[in-house]
Amino acid sequence: MPVIDVHHDIDALTLTITAEFAAPVQRIWQVYADPRQLEKVWGPPTFPATVVQHDLVPGGRTNYFMTGPDGEKYAGYWQIIAVDEPRSFTFDDGFADLDFNPDPTMPTSRNVYTFTEHNGGTRATYVGTFASAADLQKVLDMGVEEGTTSALNQIDALVAS
Repeated sequence: MPVIDVHHDIDALTLTITAEFAAPVQRIWQVYADPRQLEKVWGPPTFPATVVQHDLVPGGRTNYFMTGPDGEKYAGYWQIIAVDEPRSFTFDDGFADLDFNPDPTMPTSRNVYTFTEHNGGTRATYVGTFASAADLQKVLDMGVEEGTTSALNQIDALVAS
């Protein structure tokens, strides 16, 4: 299992997940840069993602939805802030309606994904920062730790194929 650590800090308003992959940094970068690969790992196995738009450049946007086991769709978006290919990217992640308009009643987070060479593979650090402790707690209550862990644990199989 690639995920080696999951830590949330209510005081710092952060959720940090660390994973290690037996693939080079450039290969892990491709998982996030290519929308067809991204949709294979963005949602947990029971909530597969469909990426509708993906523009991984500063000012770009990604629109996606996940489909639950009952067939219901849950939309979200990334607003890309910064990109340092293949080392890191920063984006705001939020919930949306099915037309991809941000849902102001749901939390957003500023995310920094960083990829570094480690023991011949890649160490990935995923840090999400929330506006308030209540926002972080809300996504924790929704199962974000478990969902993200199961999503990230799909990457090994993808990069091995």
